[in-house]
Amino acid sequence: MAKNRSSLVKRYISLLKNEFHGYNASALLADFIAGVTVGAVALPLALAFGAASVSAEYAAVGVAAGMITAIVAGIVSGLLGGGSFQISGPTGAMTVILGGIVAGKHGLLGMFLACFIAGAILLLMGLFRFGRLIRFIPRPVVVGFTSGIAVVIALGQLGNFFGVTLTGETTLDKVVCFFSRELDNINLYAVLFSLLAVAVMAFYPKKAGKFIPGSLAAIIAVTALCAVWNPGVRTIGQIPSSLVNSVRLEFSAVTPEMLADVAGSAVTIALLGMVESLLCGTCAANMKKEVFDSDIELIAQGVGNMVIPFFGGVPSTAAIARTSVAVKSGGRTRLTAVFQSLFLIACVFVLSGAIGMVPYAALAGVLAVTAFRMNDFATIRSYFTGKQRGAALQFAVTCAATVLLDLTYAILIGVALAFVLLLFELCRAKIDSEEKGDTLTFRLSGTCYFAFAETLRAAVGAKTGFANYVFDFSGVSYLDLTVVGTLGELVGTLTESGASVVFVGLSDRVRRELAHAEFDCAALCEE
Repeated sequence: MAKNRSSLVKRYISLLKNEFHGYNASALLADFIAGVTVGAVALPLALAFGAASVSAEYAAVGVAAGMITAIVAGIVSGLLGGGSFQISGPTGAMTVILGGIVAGKHGLLGMFLACFIAGAILLLMGLFRFGRLIRFIPRPVVVGFTSGIAVVIALGQLGNFFGVTLTGETTLDKVVCFFSRELDNINLYAVLFSLLAVAVMAFYPKKAGKFIPGSLAAIIAVTALCAVWNPGVRTIGQIPSSLVNSVRLEFSAVTPEMLADVAGSAVTIALLGMVESLLCGTCAANMKKEVFDSDIELIAQGVGNMVIPFFGGVPSTAAIARTSVAVKSGGRTRLTAVFQSLFLIACVFVLSGAIGMVPYAALAGVLAVTAFRMNDFATIRSYFTGKQRGAALQFAVTCAATVLLDLTYAILIGVALAFVLLLFELCRAKIDSEEKGDTLTFRLSGTCYFAFAETLRAAVGAKTGFANYVFDFSGVSYLDLTVVGTLGELVGTLTESGASVVFVGLSDRVRRELAHAEFDCAALCEE
């Protein structure tokens, strides 16, 4: 373990040396400009995701928590990260989990404790080099997972979008509540404000986005309208001008029962944090053509999530939207994340009054558009129009599981389905036969896994009465032990009937696999 830690420290130092080699005033200015740009993008998202992470009664605390998370994660996880480009903070995916935790019997304290435990899990994942696990999550599963989260985020904003209060533990419960009990209570002014935010983001000029992000422009426009004319639309309210939230993690209030209750949620948060952060890092590394160390990134996310609860923030992960902005804005090093946090600190102390005037309807509109843009429509379309049935099935099942089940189960179901489909693909072995007089030749080809055993038994059983049987293995790359056992049964049956059996075309690997057979395969093999 000590050797692993030493190796990780050396790798981290090597990253820093390469990153800051030749660093000068010009690079510092580039990092500063990119940091401010990312901060402008992060501000509305931190407000929206923070509010969406908690139940309605803790809304103002949630908004402050979103800002605090973006600030602390930007500094801690940004400085310790596995790449020069990672920007961490609250994300839409996390809001899907957190709302249920906060609505539970332990409230905000339960969420803070789950965040701390998740951070410890991520730290251990990094120390034990679990970063490579991301390679085993197929692309269709990731796309389906992301689209499922987008659906849940959008559904979770029904209450704010239509100006009603929804009850229920899960997103689906709240959807049922909306359609069964709240349709008559829709606040048309809230709908108007929400649609205005959507319209601003949808039609916002791309050139203007270089100076003021569309999401920020939408919030400014709706808030300005609300300040002049507020027909009873709910606003955030006063938030503290502080880097420490009014509610935060205190170990003195933690009980063994609480630890047991939030353990499952902590595992879910950790797994989601791992997936989001490593996928973000892999994509950004390709964009920037740089090295990304997944194990160091997990350690950075772990430390960040262990620190954040003591400030009263929500769990964080690396965010692809903010990270891509950092890369495209010319950010050179991890100082970009620090400058983003400094910009947000200035906003907390200078703009807290203005932030309190933001309508929840504006945040709902921003999140609705953000959820829509989370979908990789080009890739999804290619799965269904390109006749990629396996990829389309993985996408659809993972997306549905994400909406209907726990997020951890969704990932596990998607990966399990991918491996089942892979197994079927690998098991596409064939057996052909050719008759010449009293000799029947079976030609086997492909990867002969256990699923092929019954096909082999049926093919041989359908051809009886020959004096000689030849099994040609020249096209076989692998023999499963189940197939080897089936061959033994067939050889026994054929020799008992008085026929001769010969094996030809065996590779060295197939010979080794046949050596496990309970019959004398050497006597049957011809060179």
